[in-house]
Amino acid sequence: MHDFIERITAYVHWALFLILEAFSGFLLFQYNHYQGSIWFTQANTVVGIVHEWEAKALSYLRMPAENAALVRRNIILQQQLDELRHKANVDTSMVNDQWSMVNDSMRLIPARIIDNSVRKRDNMIVIDVGSEDGVAPEMGVLSGTGVVGIVSGVTPHHALVMSILNSHSSISCRLRGTEYFGYLKWKGGRPLRAYMDDVPRHAHIEKGDIVETSGFSNVFPAGIFLGKVAEIKNSSDGLAYELEILLSTDIANLRHVNVINNLIKEELDSLKAQ
Repeated sequence: MHDFIERITAYVHWALFLILEAFSGFLLFQYNHYQGSIWFTQANTVVGIVHEWEAKALSYLRMPAENAALVRRNIILQQQLDELRHKANVDTSMVNDQWSMVNDSMRLIPARIIDNSVRKRDNMIVIDVGSEDGVAPEMGVLSGTGVVGIVSGVTPHHALVMSILNSHSSISCRLRGTEYFGYLKWKGGRPLRAYMDDVPRHAHIEKGDIVETSGFSNVFPAGIFLGKVAEIKNSSDGLAYELEILLSTDIANLRHVNVINNLIKEELDSLKAQ
């Protein structure tokens, strides 16, 4: 017991030194704005680097599954396009002209997610492209399975994305094949469930109906897959339907996305402002 007390006594000055150093550092950064801002900037840089290392390691493990999902999605889209051409007897040249117009007005910027959250009420995503890559606020973000979110802020090499799993997110959407539209919103809780509101009561709706972007905004083109109707409920005032939507995109397991650069967005925005 005596030897134990002597050992503690021998190193007590080092422990006291470390405690005083930590306390003085706290006072320095807490009450000196310049030093505090430098510490905050450097800490964020280190955290960003760590997140990038983690994202690189996980991306190699999950890339095969994501590529498989992209292939399946492309096959489904091709089947749907072929079915529409057959049913509507549409001239192939007209469809090709419309697709060419879409390609000419929009550019996809590939990006990788380096930070993500799904358990908060206002979830955000950080991607590894920024203003130097052509990314700007209010650009849409997609994955191979559907809508991911909207860019809310950019730096030269990174961008902050408001996830669809955010209480402030509101995506203009419609029921595929109909003129019934509303807004897709997330109320928290399950990351694969969202809600479409303001659907009129005279609308004929069934479980499994597809919900897609309406194209009424300049952020997302029309027809981007959002999910399927899982439950049909009454709105709080009883005047409309509120649809529970099973989302097509699993944000929690997402690593690779694309930012939509609508090359004619400014022109369309100026027309709406007139």
